[in-house]
Amino acid sequence: MDKLQAMTTFVRVVEARSFSKAAETLSMPRSSVTTMIKNLEAYLGTPLLRRSTRSLSLTEAGERYLASCQAILADIDSAESDVSVRTNAPRGRIRVDMPGVIGRSIIVPRLREFEAQYPDIELVLGLSDRPSDLIYEGIDCAIRTGVLADSALVARRLGQLTWLTCASPRYLRQYGEPESIAALANHRTINYLSNATGRPLDWRFRVNGENLEMPMRSRFAVNETEAYLQCGLEGLGLIQLSEFAASVYLRSGRLKEVLSSARCAPVPISIVYPQARATVAIRTFVDWVVAIVRSDLPQ
Repeated sequence: MDKLQAMTTFVRVVEARSFSKAAETLSMPRSSVTTMIKNLEAYLGTPLLRRSTRSLSLTEAGERYLASCQAILADIDSAESDVSVRTNAPRGRIRVDMPGVIGRSIIVPRLREFEAQYPDIELVLGLSDRPSDLIYEGIDCAIRTGVLADSALVARRLGQLTWLTCASPRYLRQYGEPESIAALANHRTINYLSNATGRPLDWRFRVNGENLEMPMRSRFAVNETEAYLQCGLEGLGLIQLSEFAASVYLRSGRLKEVLSSARCAPVPISIVYPQARATVAIRTFVDWVVAIVRSDLPQ
């Protein structure tokens, strides 16, 4: 058994959450992937995956083996990249996680440029507002907003985001514009549900030089940025989102900022990655992201 190929196949199955999808990305028959995983489990003497017709999950042994395989494959990638004759062409596969609005607005439109400059780097992009565990989920780097918790992750500052309170002209015609934070009690608001807790996020303001966080009552709540934005555009209520996400609609007049004097302080945006996975390809991608995002975001 080729242990390195077996490790690579196992990691790909876990990442794809499917034998069929893993087989497609590896250009292998599904039967070959299935046989390789069965042989690997037999060799190790323990099951690595729990299989059902609809789901695929790791056993406890599988979780430990996955972490080891990812570290080993990252070390191999780093070693190959460091000694490669093509020193100006880093290569490897990178899993990236980022907020959807950042991915769609900044990263995806520049992917053709990235491919031309680094043709040997394969990117797997996850666009989601869901917080991810880089170590457990095998993600190589992620773009995050807000103050970062202390961790072993390496962080690079990209810029900062300003949060705005907005409404559509349709809403303002029907309900008027709030003149103060206290007036919000008489307005309709849309809440954004935290993907980490499942609870509505507090609304954030700055009053008399102090940051203020307050819960808001709402008839509607969503947990995805595009859907949240669409609720605001439809006039269902006031919304609070980043200036970056709202800017195109503010320019077109489809949204209007309200309570501008009570804007909360900007929050930082960063790209983070585990030091243990800092291959040449990952460092190259991080440097590229830093360069293009800093040109689009205020510092």
